[in-house]
Amino acid sequence: MSVLICLTTCPDRDTADRIASALVEERLAACVNCLPGIHSTYRWQGAVHRDDELLLLIKTTRDRMDALRTRLVTLHPYELPELLAVESADGLPAYLDWVREQTRPAP
Repeated sequence: MSVLICLTTCPDRDTADRIASALVEERLAACVNCLPGIHSTYRWQGAVHRDDELLLLIKTTRDRMDALRTRLVTLHPYELPELLAVESADGLPAYLDWVREQTRPAP
């Protein structure tokens, strides 16, 4: 089962904490890191925007990706939240096993 690293941005710490907690509590993510100090420049609805955001690094598995995607859309305040998934090429085997174990649905 492949381990994925997903990225999404949040407008503020409260939103980031709420999303991170929900994803971990619901076993859709094994771990979520929150990186402050992101400054994003993007085009949205025909205009260029610049915003300070926080970046979430979400560790999950390919098997949980569909559920994570669905849940993120319901949790996120943005009309179109960023969600990109990158497959990990390698890692500490024990850590990768831990991610897989923590994201297994509860019995």
